Amino acid sequence: MFSYYLKLSLLSIKRNPVLSTLMMAAIAVGIGAFITMLTVYHIQSGNPLWYKNDQVYHPQIDMWNPDQPYRESKPDSGPDLFTYRDAMALHESDIPTYKVATFKTGDVILPESDELAPFRDVGRMTYNDFFQIFDVPFLYGGAWDDRADQGGEFVVVLSRELNDKLFGGENSVGERVRIGDHEFTVTGVLDEWYPVPKFYDLTNGAFQGPEEYFMPFQLLHTLESPQWGNTNCWKSEDYGTGDEVYPNFVNGECIWITYWVQLDTEQQQEEYMDFLAAYSSEQAELGRSARPENQTINTVEEWLEWNEVVGDDNRVLVGLSFLFLVVCLLNTVGLLLAKFMGRAGEISVRRALGASRLDVFRQQLIECGSIGVVGGMAGIGLAALGVIAVKKMYSFSGPAGMDMEMVVTAFVTAILASIAAGLWPAWQITRVPPAGYLKTQ
Repeated sequence: MFSYYLKLSLLSIKRNPVLSTLMMAAIAVGIGAFITMLTVYHIQSGNPLWYKNDQVYHPQIDMWNPDQPYRESKPDSGPDLFTYRDAMALHESDIPTYKVATFKTGDVILPESDELAPFRDVGRMTYNDFFQIFDVPFLYGGAWDDRADQGGEFVVVLSRELNDKLFGGENSVGERVRIGDHEFTVTGVLDEWYPVPKFYDLTNGAFQGPEEYFMPFQLLHTLESPQWGNTNCWKSEDYGTGDEVYPNFVNGECIWITYWVQLDTEQQQEEYMDFLAAYSSEQAELGRSARPENQTINTVEEWLEWNEVVGDDNRVLVGLSFLFLVVCLLNTVGLLLAKFMGRAGEISVRRALGASRLDVFRQQLIECGSIGVVGGMAGIGLAALGVIAVKKMYSFSGPAGMDMEMVVTAFVTAILASIAAGLWPAWQITRVPPAGYLKTQ
């Protein structure tokens, strides 16, 4: 019976192409707008490291201005970054399974090939634990060893894109790359890796792509690496002149380093909180800070919330796009009612031949579902275009877009919405008395 009703619905759509097209267009536009905003919200509210949410933490301690909190909206929280002194003090702890201090940098890369001109690219100074704690995939080789971390050796891990550019995608492990004034030995090449949001460093935007190369953190003293991320200072300091400037800056009270730890057990978490409290008390006794002891550790999810990656404006846009979808469906209700009432004579004949009201009702809903299928497919296409436009507007990097979950959501929403829009028109046509129309047939 379903196949018969489906055949009747397709014939009805063909007989009224203008009305049918208008209804499909209304559903497509409504679904396109709603799914575009829902996809953006879905991307922004994602947690790329959800499966380790109870293991990976961003600590906070409050060494900020004693006269005012780092953020007025969060007076009980410390800054989102660390001074070099504090990051190195935290790095002395053996409690975490993995621990990583890291910051964004950049320099000029000088290719060996004459076909490529020198170019500036973004990098990251970090520890080899970075690749373990964040489960970064490798295409070739791997991270450098602990000795390279401790000694600040000239080694580097390349992104897949940079490796394609410099070495044509070949295995470059062991090859040499000139970055700035130094040559680095390649230890590994990353595979595709685009965490969205970029949870491990939100200071320059949550939707920038990952860096193109990674090198040992302790090389910062040798390279005097510039900070391409945020640098915040709460007081003026005299850094001297010449060779004194960089060492004095590194050891000053400006914050510019992101720090993460992996704590696999509750015992580790409790011990690490005690460690942070003890360190904060020690620094207060030394006169470094008069701030309250606001130490804490944040899961990845909590850290995304703390940084307000998903703002209230995003939620408002999702709500407004849903209301727009409702308006489109209300227009569809009127069109469906006009379409069904135009077939009152045909339906009256079916009623006279023995079809029940329920049979007629089912037939109309199947026709609504068919319209929703076509409108949904068109809406998915519009949503895909909308997401591309929003990505450019928000400067999203990487492959962030509609995933299968959003595609299925769009398709199911379109069908259910079209059926919901057809409930009242379908019910109305079943209540039409057949007698009045049979005289004209």
